[in-house]
Amino acid sequence: MELRTEAVVATLEMSEIKSREDDPSESNEYECLPPHASLTTHMTAGAVAGILEHTVMYPVDSVKTRMQSLQPDPKAQYRGVYEALQRIVRTEGVLRPLRGLNITMLGAGPAHALYFACYERVKRSLSDIIQNGGNSHIANGVAGSVATVLHDAVMNPAEVIKQRMQMFNSPYRGLWDCIVTVTRREGVAAFYRSYSTQLTMNIPFQAVHFITYEQTQERLNPERRYRPTSHIVSGAAAGALSAAVTTPLDVCKTLLNTQEHGALRSSGQVGGHLSGMANTFRTVYRLGGAPAFFKGVQARIIYQMPSTAIAWSVYEFFKYFLTRQQHEHLQQQQQQQRGHGHQHREPKQEAGSGPT
Repeated sequence: MELRTEAVVATLEMSEIKSREDDPSESNEYECLPPHASLTTHMTAGAVAGILEHTVMYPVDSVKTRMQSLQPDPKAQYRGVYEALQRIVRTEGVLRPLRGLNITMLGAGPAHALYFACYERVKRSLSDIIQNGGNSHIANGVAGSVATVLHDAVMNPAEVIKQRMQMFNSPYRGLWDCIVTVTRREGVAAFYRSYSTQLTMNIPFQAVHFITYEQTQERLNPERRYRPTSHIVSGAAAGALSAAVTTPLDVCKTLLNTQEHGALRSSGQVGGHLSGMANTFRTVYRLGGAPAFFKGVQARIIYQMPSTAIAWSVYEFFKYFLTRQQHEHLQQQQQQQRGHGHQHREPKQEAGSGPT
């Protein structure tokens, strides 16, 4: 049944492409302009989407980091996201929820450029093999997982710095002070201490994320046209579901990144630093039991839903816009070439038709 449906969709898409070739003015779908968007287009669109994704909802991300603290200061115990933001602004200043935003922006651009470019390339290659060019959930999941490895390699050091600056009573004066202090006290390896945990979290996160996004797109936008509403809804659904199921791993990642001193002392980790996913899982469970693995789940979902919706809608817009610009430029070049060819042919016709 699935194969029959895809065959019908493929037939419809071929008829739409043929009708657009007959009528050049009717070309609205970004995926039907050139056969595939260029690597530069994917990277540019991905970089813009990544920066906006992380900046627009950054204050909520700051709250999430604090709410995942296993041994929070009494002054930093919050009942909800809105109440936390109010208290932070009132007691610590208007700009406090934005602390660490600069390093996030520096990391998000290149990380998401690699992320989306890798995803599109791997998805297309695997879909050609598995589904003969059609949409394959296996290809989507694998492509998202592979893209995550590149993304996290760039983003992990930025995450470490960001989360340390987000914590309540953070001892760092600024971005550079945080980098220098962590490097001097814990070594360069500290910036990748949570990399394995981050991958363990983000690989299933991105697999669920991309499969949910593509599945929702099939329902809301089967023609795969540029439709902002469908991209926003699909992105929000993908972000909420993937955030919820991976919250326990995010709690462990936060503990590894922040090396929360109160929690480490309570768990008996007096000297040295916490490392390793298994050790972190045991520490979280020892301090708070099973509920501790879902600390900050509300803030995480509230952050991821609009963030993922923003990322996909911005990415799809720039992908559409840049690809259309390339298509229009190509059409202009072809028209100019046809015009030059016509001008060159006219003198020959006049010479042949004149008197001998």
